[in-house]
Amino acid sequence: MKRKLISTVIASLVLGAASMAPAYAQHQAHHAASAVQNVADVTFTLRTDIADGKLVFIGKGGALDGKANPTLRVPEGAVVQINLVNGDGATHDLTIADFGAKSNQVNGKGASTSIVFRANKKGEFNYICSLPGHVAAGMIGKLIVGDAATEAKPQGVEISHDPRDVGTPVGARGPQHLKVNLDTTEVTGRLMDGSTYKYWTFNGKVPGPFIRVRVGDTVDVNLSNAADSHMIHSVDFHAVTGPGGGAAVTQAAPGNSKGFTFKALNPGLYVYHCATPMVAQHISNGMYGMILVEPEGGLPKVDREFYVMQGELYTAQRHGTAGENEFSLDKLLAEQPEHMIFNGNHEALTKTYRMEAKVGETVRIFFGVGGPNLTSSFHVIGEVFDRVYSMGDLTSPPLRNVQTTTVAPGGATMVEFKVEVPGRYVLVDHALSRMEKGLAGFLYVTGQDNPEVFKTSSKPDAASGH
Repeated sequence: MKRKLISTVIASLVLGAASMAPAYAQHQAHHAASAVQNVADVTFTLRTDIADGKLVFIGKGGALDGKANPTLRVPEGAVVQINLVNGDGATHDLTIADFGAKSNQVNGKGASTSIVFRANKKGEFNYICSLPGHVAAGMIGKLIVGDAATEAKPQGVEISHDPRDVGTPVGARGPQHLKVNLDTTEVTGRLMDGSTYKYWTFNGKVPGPFIRVRVGDTVDVNLSNAADSHMIHSVDFHAVTGPGGGAAVTQAAPGNSKGFTFKALNPGLYVYHCATPMVAQHISNGMYGMILVEPEGGLPKVDREFYVMQGELYTAQRHGTAGENEFSLDKLLAEQPEHMIFNGNHEALTKTYRMEAKVGETVRIFFGVGGPNLTSSFHVIGEVFDRVYSMGDLTSPPLRNVQTTTVAPGGATMVEFKVEVPGRYVLVDHALSRMEKGLAGFLYVTGQDNPEVFKTSSKPDAASGH
């Protein structure tokens, strides 16, 4: 009983110090934290670091060891101590505003500090580094107190498109008569961990299917709008010569089907999208894809092909908000997306699907921008594009040795490069603030090191152990 009383008194002193003058409060909190170390009910240790191109907290010890921004779970009423170790040398702190807990700043590698507080209310709360820009850079995690730990997160279907699903190359075959079936659906899909969005899709995925034909092919397009849709949908192929690219004759009400036939006259890589008013909303909600019209004789052979499209989501809720996110017309018209995505959601090309290649292989990426508004500066960090087929032009000589290529909304490009060094390469839009809104993808390259091309001279960091 006496020990519990001492614990309560010391914890109260720590929390009370937070309301004093900042410098004095930090001084008192630092020493009080040391005093209460032996009476905390739950103790965690976090280390600051850089992982996956973001600033993060890394768990140390136990089940949290090595995890980025681990979720901390504690009983309601527990006295909680969180130790913070500086692992990257930048200035950081640890703040949980809901409990009035804020550490002093640590600004040297190996420096440490602590916060101590009583978790006296049940729910889900954020722990952050409060320095300007550090939350946006990735330094945010969850503290779950009490029964909130068992609350189920909202789930949606997986709408992201597998980048490896690129169809079969046409090779040297002659012109054929082909059929393309597109089903338009409105589904609640997973946006990111703990949040969902009502996507509008072609064939249940974002982007829609990668359609692969040959110049001279005759193509029958059948578009069927699901009976449970709330909207009319259509399709406009940029590869089609005809009214609206097909949109003028495919405005299909829920439960109805429309179709048309076209001849593929122009080789190239083209975008298709829904073109029902308001068109920008239909596109933003996920209704875009690409059609490849291969030239006579097909494309040169490569080892790996990937299908990647960039899009924007305009939600009423701020980026990172849990639960169902809803469309915002105001943000769409202001061209201010909360989310920017490759292949439908935040984790499509970082967690859900794994793009892989081996050292010495050639990689081809079919890249397009669904948009509807923002131009992409497509770049692969750590690689140079050996060939860029600018604006999807497959008949002109490609550009060579290109670092970053511009792709307009509703536009496409094809890039090729040989991978010569193992490692993880990051696909980005080089308007790099967009990474903080979810725009990133990984290409994993395996194989033997190639020191003639790249080698490191750095030594392991003794302070951080890596």
